[in-house]
Amino acid sequence: MSWPQQPAICEINAWTWLDGLGRANGKIVTLAEAPEREWDDLAGWGLDAVWLMGVWERSPRGVEIARSHAGLQEEYRRALPDFTPGDVVGSPYAVRRYEVDARLGGREGLASARRELAERGMRLIADFVPNHTATDHPWVEARPDYYVPGQPHGRDPYFPPWTDTMQLNAASPAYRRAAIETLLDIASQADGVRCDMAMLLLSQVFAQTWDERPATEFWGEVIAGVRGKRPDFLFLAEAYWDLEWDLQQQGFDFCYDKRLYERLAHGQAESVRAHLTASPGYQQRLVRFIENHDEPRAAAVFPDGRARAAAVVISTLPGARLYQQGQFEGARVKLPVQLGRRPLEPPDAALRDFYRRLLNAAREYCAGEWRLCDVEGWADNRSCGNLVAWTWRAESLRTLVVVNLSEAASQGRVRVAWSGAGGRQWRLSDPVNGDVWERSGDEIEEVGLFVALEAWGFHFLTFD
Repeated sequence: MSWPQQPAICEINAWTWLDGLGRANGKIVTLAEAPEREWDDLAGWGLDAVWLMGVWERSPRGVEIARSHAGLQEEYRRALPDFTPGDVVGSPYAVRRYEVDARLGGREGLASARRELAERGMRLIADFVPNHTATDHPWVEARPDYYVPGQPHGRDPYFPPWTDTMQLNAASPAYRRAAIETLLDIASQADGVRCDMAMLLLSQVFAQTWDERPATEFWGEVIAGVRGKRPDFLFLAEAYWDLEWDLQQQGFDFCYDKRLYERLAHGQAESVRAHLTASPGYQQRLVRFIENHDEPRAAAVFPDGRARAAAVVISTLPGARLYQQGQFEGARVKLPVQLGRRPLEPPDAALRDFYRRLLNAAREYCAGEWRLCDVEGWADNRSCGNLVAWTWRAESLRTLVVVNLSEAASQGRVRVAWSGAGGRQWRLSDPVNGDVWERSGDEIEEVGLFVALEAWGFHFLTFD
């Protein structure tokens, strides 16, 4: 299957998902044994792909470190009040080997999961950790030329080292060849990879961290080496520090849009609008999200209606859309990645219904050409500055999204970013909220569509 232009992706923690299924069924469940209803439920969200996070073999030494790490004990107990050492299964980012962990069903289990997804029109994404391995990875003893000399722990330039890892050397030709071979093997088992901390392998960042600047870019060579044999294999980058453009130029299909996340969580409408004025080619290769396993839960960060407003934004923009297991139900506990069990949290049924309508509406109506809209106000009412709006158009499809990114009721006139509205009446239907209006095309074209939204309100409008 070829990838859609704007894939909707759900991150699922493979270990905790199967643990939950096992507890519910009173037995150990592997990827090959997940009930069909679970795959059917995923398909019902209008998803294009599932990122099964953490399928590779965990490090036994990493488990020991994680169980004894003093700084992690408080995090464990905060997430799981009844935490026991047996809940610690080790970090999925201290990879012992790129073999599917036996607890999850091994290579056959992952192949089964991929088939189940493909039968429902979905693709499979796995992890690749380019910056480091576990301290007991076979390469540490067999291929020291893959690592930074002196075998230091893996790190980035701004934080202390990760004590359960060893630092790989982006400048090593031998490691680059091994990375290509590893990725080609992953490509035989999955349809794409999410590359952990991908910006750490950029030459400028690697030089800042290790005082050695690779002569050529790691990602340009590695991605080209994989694409030569697997042209449809998707590369998704975890990216920070405004280095998304650099990674796109090295061949990544999509890169995390951390800047949008921060503006939605802590900024105002104007900062979001400014972010969306970037070039379309750049925006089409960003990953929009309001939570993932590295961020606090959206239900905890975005209070009241703000979470729904932010979800509408990330779900209706160009680029990939990333959601996390539990986000649709309003989960609030951020789980340390070292734990193999998640807490039981009461699901928010209303939020679940909202997300199902939103994702399926976005899949159907957000296609074609995307354009940012101007929103105008009046001399005595400048609340229009709280509104952000954009349109999608493809053949007869016309869609307008307007979101109030403030805690105040706001009004404005939206200048839709397409012509030809005049001379007819339009029925405006909202497939998410269920509202329907009749509006004059002459008014829309001449003075703009009048919009009034309550705090954190939104319109998702299709034009017929």
